[in-house]
Amino acid sequence: MFKKLSVVFLGLTVGVLTASAATAQSATQEAKDKTTAAAHKTAQVATDAEITTAVKSKLLADKTVGGLKIDVDTNDGIVTLTGDVKSAAEKTQAVHLARETKGVKRVVSKLTVETAATSGRKDDKDTKVVIKDDTKETAAKVKDTSAKAGEKTKDAAVKTKDVVADASITSAVKTKLLGDTKVGGLKIDVDTKDNVVTLTGMVNSVEEKNEAIRLAKTTTGVKRVVDQLTVKQ
Repeated sequence: MFKKLSVVFLGLTVGVLTASAATAQSATQEAKDKTTAAAHKTAQVATDAEITTAVKSKLLADKTVGGLKIDVDTNDGIVTLTGDVKSAAEKTQAVHLARETKGVKRVVSKLTVETAATSGRKDDKDTKVVIKDDTKETAAKVKDTSAKAGEKTKDAAVKTKDVVADASITSAVKTKLLGDTKVGGLKIDVDTKDNVVTLTGMVNSVEEKNEAIRLAKTTTGVKRVVDQLTVKQ
């Protein structure tokens, strides 16, 4: 009788240990899967930011396109272009440049062609410099025009640098949000302009909201954070 009880007890013990080991293994695998998924999402966001930077740089460098007036946003490889352009040709060129950028899956154009009434452009003859040979007045005008052109070139270079810096900040903030276990980074949208970061989206609690703002504020290059986050009721 004692032997039978011992055998039964031993069998139950082995069964319990086997079940525990299986449960632990399952939990470990689940944790690994979640870590892999999080890493993949982080890499995707970083890639989107890189695509945004690449597209903006191409638009700013192209002579046909007024890149400073076009906003670029990338989500899962899909690029959205918004803003005003001067002509249909400029719009077509902007879309073409975005489509030809490495990593872009699709381009959504929300560009608007300016009309003559709203563009604010002056008549071409108002901007032309009439050159009159052998006069000091003409020489002075040409010199002044060259100086202004040089200033515009410098301004464009500075603005290009600022756009690239903003894209880098956006990428850095998104990566920090996705890497923090207290924050649902995928639900928070990050936009940066002139080093000012704007956070929008839905969060589960005030604590999560405060943590997201803290992470953005402590990111290198950020001057200020605009909070447009909504706490889920």
